[in-house]
Order: sequence, then C-alpha cells, then structure tokens
Amino acid sequence: MFRFDPYSPAIDADPFPAYKVLRDEHPCFWSEEAGMWVLSRHEDILHALTNWRTYSSAKGNLVDEFPGRAGATLGSTDPPRHDRLRALIQQAMTKRALDHVIAPAHASCAAHLAALEGRDSFDFVNDFGSKVTVDLLFYLFALPPDNADQVRDNAVLMVQTDPVTRQKTEAHLAAFRWMADFAASLVEERKRNPGDDLLSSFITAEIEGEKLLDKEVQLTVTTLIMAGIESLSGFLGMFALNLADHPEARRALVADPSLIPDAIEESLRFNTSAQRFKRTLTQDVELHGQVMKAGDAVMLCYGAANRDERKFPDPDRYDIARKPKMHLGFGGGVHACLGSMLARLATQHVFAAFLQAVPEFSRVDRDLAWVPSSNFRSPQVLRLTRGR
Repeated sequence: MFRFDPYSPAIDADPFPAYKVLRDEHPCFWSEEAGMWVLSRHEDILHALTNWRTYSSAKGNLVDEFPGRAGATLGSTDPPRHDRLRALIQQAMTKRALDHVIAPAHASCAAHLAALEGRDSFDFVNDFGSKVTVDLLFYLFALPPDNADQVRDNAVLMVQTDPVTRQKTEAHLAAFRWMADFAASLVEERKRNPGDDLLSSFITAEIEGEKLLDKEVQLTVTTLIMAGIESLSGFLGMFALNLADHPEARRALVADPSLIPDAIEESLRFNTSAQRFKRTLTQDVELHGQVMKAGDAVMLCYGAANRDERKFPDPDRYDIARKPKMHLGFGGGVHACLGSMLARLATQHVFAAFLQAVPEFSRVDRDLAWVPSSNFRSPQVLRLTRGR
C-alpha cells in the first residue's frame, strides 16, 4: 500500500519517485502521517494557489505551524488583510533599490572565496553559501554583526521538524521564540533610531495613514530572516548541487555567465528548496474522485508540480536552456514569494563570482545529509572538491 510521509528521511533524500506515484496514481491523496491531503499535479496546485477563498492561508502556510504566527504574517493571511500587508511590505522593499545588494554581495563573496583559497575541498553550504546569505540579510536589515552565528543557527532550527516525533520539538519552538524576541528588540531599537535599512522601512511604511502594527513588523522580520536564510541559502546549495551533478551545464555557465539567469529558473523548477506548503479548505472540494472536507488541511507539493510531465516535457532532465514557464519555485498566486526578485538577483551575482573563482568542481559525497523539514529541502552539508 502506498504511503507518503513528508517527515521521512527517504523523502528528504529523494522525494521524486514518490511524487511521480502521487501524480500518476494518487493525485488527491490523504496522508495519514501528515494528517492532510496531498496535491501533486501542477494544474491542481496552481488552481489552489490562485483560489485563496477556498484554499486559505489564514490558519498558517507551514506544514507544521508555529504558535501565534498564523494570521499575522504575509504568508499566513488571506485578502483583504493579506493585500494590506503585502502593499505595506512591498512599499518598504521598493524603498531600497534591488541594485543596492549587488555591491555587498560582491564584497561578501570576495571575502568568503578568499577564505577558501588554497583548499582543495570545502563545504559549499557552511563555508560559503550560508555565510553569504547571512551577510546579505544582515546588510538589508542593518543587524548587529555579533549576532550572526546565533541568528543563523536559530533560523536553521526553525525550519526543521523532528523525523521521529513528526512535529516541532521544544528546541524548534525555542528557536522561534528566540528569533521573535530578537526581532522585537530590533523593532524597538529601530523605532528609537531609524536608519536607511529594510527594518526601518517596514516601520515607517504607510498607505493612506495606515502602518504595520509592531507585531506585524516583528513577525514579518522573524519570517523573512527564517525564510531568507533557509530559502536563499538552501537554494544556493541546491544550485551548486545541480551544477556539480551536471558538469556540462556548469561549463556552459563558466563560458557564458549571461546564461546564469536561465539556469536559475531551471534550478528552481528542477530542485526547488521550497518543497511543500499548506492550505486549509473553507468549503468541501471534490477532486479526482475524492471529497476533501471544509476544515481539512491540504499540502501543496511544489516540488512535485515542478516535475509534472503534464506541464514540463521530460521533467527529470536538467536543461538550463529550457526557460520553464510558470514553475512554482517561488509559489504562486497572491502568496507568490515577495522576495523572489531579490533572491534571483543575489543568486545571479553570487554564482557569477563563485564560478569565476571555482570553475571546476565535483561533490565528494554521493549520499548527502538533508535538512529534516516538512517544508524545505536542502543539503545540510555539500562538500565539493576542486577540479574535474
């Protein structure tokens, strides 16, 4: 009997065979382990993402949600409240031109690449990708640099779930509380001493006399730090993994860095770090012969939709010339990732620098340790060795 357990280490290691069975044989599947329905086809998930009145985010969008987060962040609200939050956050983000991150990205890459000089092998995730990601977030939010290690460690813990208990443990909840307290202290400090940074822009953003509430700023910052560190760092690791496993693609990017943006889109389709998110039904839905009831939770498997042959021909082939349209690497609908442009830009410049410094590499370990998470998928460690 087929089972789908999103907490399984086997799913972390390689979810794609199970995704194919879901798409082909069980496109609307009840997972006992997750306690929710699972959708896996691109058409069904795109419909859910664009039909927020039925597939609601108001009870949280994480498969395992944190207490107090649902209904108070951009990803865990529905319109019209979602639209208000998004407009205010978007206004704050546009105050800082995306080009402002290019110089800090180059500086960060240069510093961490210099630290790798003379080393035949290194861990891309912990020696480079994660460090660059934290540097960029600390720059955007003007965070105190002495907190960098604590912020990263707690952000990584926040996205994890325990594969044995199948839930957030006290350690994961404590990491969330630490990050929320950290964000609250930053909000209070920045209200007293505003600056030219993203956090200050969140506080001062205003539309028709309305501003973000302090709790909304706090939870937005908490979520953006968590998602920024895990999503961007995770995707950088996945991109490096794709290029290690597909040397012909890597050599094409080394020869012509203008191809990197297209390679980013294919990597987002082929191996997105954002694998699974949740919605809650506001009414009964009949789909593929199953009746999902109002109040039921539904898991949207972006990673499965991105390998759906009904949408993408030959989906298990990594092809940087594919130019995939409407992949779900950043979700979709009203809840499409607000930081997608920033993530694309940062990834483009980070890999342009990395590939110039390390044009040839391969991975050391065939079997990888993966972040245990019901939402995200990325390697905890990615050891690379220079040369062919």
